[in-house]
Amino acid sequence: MAGERIGATSGITLQQLRYFVEVAAEGSISAAADLLYVSQPTMSGAIKDLEQRVGCTLLIRSARGVSLTVDGTEFLGYARQVVEQAGLLEQRYFGGQPSRRMLAVSTQHYSFVVEAFVRMVRGADAAEYAFALRETRTWDIIEDVRTFRSELGVLYRNDFNHKVIDKLLRDSGLGFTPLFLATPHIFIARSNPLADRERVTLDDLDGLPRLTFDQGANNSFYFAEEILSTRSSTQDIRVSDRATIFNLMIGLGGYTISTGIISDDFDPSIVAVPLDVDERIEVGWIGQSGIPLTEQALRFVAEMRDVVSGYGVETLS
Repeated sequence: MAGERIGATSGITLQQLRYFVEVAAEGSISAAADLLYVSQPTMSGAIKDLEQRVGCTLLIRSARGVSLTVDGTEFLGYARQVVEQAGLLEQRYFGGQPSRRMLAVSTQHYSFVVEAFVRMVRGADAAEYAFALRETRTWDIIEDVRTFRSELGVLYRNDFNHKVIDKLLRDSGLGFTPLFLATPHIFIARSNPLADRERVTLDDLDGLPRLTFDQGANNSFYFAEEILSTRSSTQDIRVSDRATIFNLMIGLGGYTISTGIISDDFDPSIVAVPLDVDERIEVGWIGQSGIPLTEQALRFVAEMRDVVSGYGVETLS
């Protein structure tokens, strides 16, 4: 079925769509050609023919590779759906091999997302796959999903930031789907004197290093990954990854504020203690408005729900 036409008037083939999806994922025609075991001229010619048949430029070429145009970004969403459905059709009715599984996720720094991702990969039942998990900054998560670098993103909103986040999502053509509501907790090392407390207050945190995830050039309070980002602190440390923030909890006795969901398997040296504040954290996933998730993305969302439910947290919608 790979070379069959998908439209009598357009003449576009499934093979061209597969090429285009791979080029967009790799950001390079030559890298995609190597991955699919075809020559670069063949790949380049197929993409140029696709653009001619579509009637618009889909890729911006440069010495550093390729990037999607505005038309290319929109086209990719539909191309990816067609390619996935064609693969399922071949497998179900024509005895084809299981299709190559593909999914990219961008997320704030949540261990439950990593746990769900691990389950999704293990359950993919595919000889070939290309998955990506990016723990990154809030602005970059939204940009990744907007530009189709990732199919979905995971982030939080609350009373303080939701107006800014929601406007940015609307302007980017994205939608937010709630996953669960969390009671704020502090994450600290098991050796921390507060680790045995049933609850802690904000006053208990005075004098402890506050650890936050760096938001780079878009360092707005509204993009902070932690609630109460406007509260003053005499000892602030910004970090870029979860491994570092956990090491600083252990080495410096620092804390960060998050959902309270933490995996003993992934983070055995860290505990979560409820924080006595009148706040709620709404965690959810973002995706392209009007474009349904692929089957693989739906599997990942289902795994997130299962993981969260396993910690006794009720999922939403």
